[in-house]
Amino acid sequence: MVTIEVRDVQGEVVTERELPAEFFDSAVNVPVMHQVVVAGMAAIRAGTHSTKTRGQVSGGGRKPWRQKGTGRARHGSSRSPIWTAGGVAHGPKPRDHTVRVNKRMRRLSLRSALTDAVRSGKLAVVDGLTFDGPRTKDAVSLLDTLGLNRGRVLLVIAEPDEAVEKSFRNLGDVKIDYPGNLSTFDLLYADRVLFTSGALDVLTGAVPAPSPTPGNAEIGLPADAEVPAEDQETEEAEPETDTAEAEADTDAEEAEPQGEGAVADPEADR
Repeated sequence: MVTIEVRDVQGEVVTERELPAEFFDSAVNVPVMHQVVVAGMAAIRAGTHSTKTRGQVSGGGRKPWRQKGTGRARHGSSRSPIWTAGGVAHGPKPRDHTVRVNKRMRRLSLRSALTDAVRSGKLAVVDGLTFDGPRTKDAVSLLDTLGLNRGRVLLVIAEPDEAVEKSFRNLGDVKIDYPGNLSTFDLLYADRVLFTSGALDVLTGAVPAPSPTPGNAEIGLPADAEVPAEDQETEEAEPETDTAEAEADTDAEEAEPQGEGAVADPEADR
């Protein structure tokens, strides 16, 4: 079992934490990590590169000079790939660079990257991050205290925190990520990886991932979320309204005269 020191924001060791071997003590598979990273880099390519062939370049419709008698090499078009301002032979064309990688390979590469981070000594754990407000000065002071002020730092927090994210946002060498969004490339690219204790709990499954904020139109409520009491009263009241409208329509139909020859009862109006 792998253990790691957990420090507070003052840099003091609070406790030692055991890391599950499933994530942090597995075999490091370099070829799989390479394949996953290449697939990830290929996925962000726009694929809009394009060149023109000799048939797409404007001009070149007439033969530059006659076939024989000039002493020069024969040519049929001034837009040949061997001419200046001519077309491009075998040039790139717009295409999709996506490389398919299955889930097992992604999981294996992530476990390999986490194991490599532990064995190389670039993984650190902080007990918790609590800032009074967004201040870059506090973020710099924290990195200095933990000895993470050199190189690229990957900060992994359990859930979105406005104060923490805004405090580190102005630091170009710091990237903030969440346990469910970790990538092999980010773990390998960073010189130091800083986890919060809450982020480790979410990553290892000791604590369920935080649910989306209610009322967020882009994310929506979870499927098992309870309906508020006000909404339940509204839903129960709707069928009563429909029933009342149906009874009113029935009374109106009974009041109408039946047929063209029907005579209204004069006493009915009294």
